[in-house]
Amino acid sequence: MNQVTPGTQPGRWRLGRRGSFWAAALVLALVLWSSGAPSVLYPIYAEQWALTPLTVTTVFATYQLALLLVLPLIGNLSDQIGRRRVMIWGVALIAASAVLFAIAPNVSFLFIGRALQGAGAGLAMGAATASLLENNPRINPRFASSMATVATATGLTIALALSGLLAEVTPLPLLWSYVVLLGLSLASITTLALTRDDRPAHASRWRPQSPSVPAGIRLPFVVATFSVSLAYCVGAIFLSLGAHMITQFARTDNSAVVGALLALSAAAIGVTALFLARVSPRVCVWLGGLLTLLSLGLMWAASSAGSAPLFILWCLVGGTAYSFAFTGGLGLINRVAPIHHRGSTLSLLYLVAYALQAVTAIGVGAIATSGSLGLAVMVAALAISALCLTLLALLWATKNSAK
Repeated sequence: MNQVTPGTQPGRWRLGRRGSFWAAALVLALVLWSSGAPSVLYPIYAEQWALTPLTVTTVFATYQLALLLVLPLIGNLSDQIGRRRVMIWGVALIAASAVLFAIAPNVSFLFIGRALQGAGAGLAMGAATASLLENNPRINPRFASSMATVATATGLTIALALSGLLAEVTPLPLLWSYVVLLGLSLASITTLALTRDDRPAHASRWRPQSPSVPAGIRLPFVVATFSVSLAYCVGAIFLSLGAHMITQFARTDNSAVVGALLALSAAAIGVTALFLARVSPRVCVWLGGLLTLLSLGLMWAASSAGSAPLFILWCLVGGTAYSFAFTGGLGLINRVAPIHHRGSTLSLLYLVAYALQAVTAIGVGAIATSGSLGLAVMVAALAISALCLTLLALLWATKNSAK
C-alpha cells in the first residue's frame, strides 16, 4: 500500500474524511466505555471476593498506571505511522481486556484486564483525538473538541447504565457487560479498517520518544493540562468509588439504580458539550473550575447527609463541570499545537491527567480502607479544590496574554 497524506481521496471501499472523523469518535467512545464498564460492578466484585476499598481503587488505577508506562514510549507513534493503525492496535488491546474481564475467576484477572485497557487507551486516545481534529468536517475548530467530549460522555453513559441494568436482570451479572464491550471493539476495528490510510508523507522510521511540548506553547499547555486533569480527578471519584458511595450513603444495592445515577453524570457531560462549540476555551475552563468547586461541595454534602436527591444533583453538576473543564482544556491545545507534534502533545497532556487521576483514586481508596468512606470523600474534596483553585489562579495570572 502506498503512503498517502490525510488529504488523499478515499478509494472505492474506503470511508472518506467524514467517515474517518466518526470512526475516531467511535474509538473515543469505546475507550471511555471500557474504562467505565467495571465501575458499577465493583461492589459486586468486593462482596464476592472480599475486596477492600483500597484494592478496588487500585484495580481502577491500574488502567492509569498502564497509561503512564505506555505514553512515554509511544506518545509520538501516531505522528509517525498514522492515526488509523495506532487506533486499531489500541482497540485490539481493549478487546483482549474484555475477554479477561468476562472470564475472571479472581481479582488478578481484573488487574491484568485493567492494564490491557490502559495500554489500549494509551495507544488509541491521543491518536483518536488528533484524528478528530484533522478530519473535522466543520469550519469551526471547536466542533472537534466538543465532539471529543460528546463521544467520551456517550460511551461512558451507556456503559454505566447498561452495565448496571445487565448486572441486575441477567443471571451472570459479571459477564454480559464485557460481551457487549467485545462486540463493540470488533465493530470499531472493522470500521477503522474501512477508513483511508493516513500515514503522513513526512513519516520516518519510528523511534520511541517521550511526549513533549513544542516551544512557545508551554503556558497554554499547562493551563490546558490542569483543566483536563481537574476533570479526570473528579471522574476518578465517580468511577472508582461512586458505586460504593451510592450503595452506602443512599442505601440502595440495586445495580440498575446505581448505574443510572452514575450515568446521569456522564449524560450531563455529553449534553453540556453539545452547546460548547461556540464557547471560547478560556471561558469553558473558567466555568469548569467554578462549577467543579460547587460539585465538590455537593459531593461532601451528599455523603454527609446520605441524601439521594443530593447525589443526583452532585452527578448533574459534576458532569456539567467535567464537560466545561475537559472541552476547554482540549480547545486550548487544539488552538496552539502544531499538527506534526499534536499526537505527542496530546499524549503528554493525557499522561499528566491520568497520573493525577491514579493518585486520586489510590489515595481515596487508602483513606477509605484505613479510616472511613466519609473521611475519604472529605479529603478528596479538599485536595481537588486545591487543584481547582490553582487552575483558576493560573487563568487569572495569564488573562492578559490570552489571544
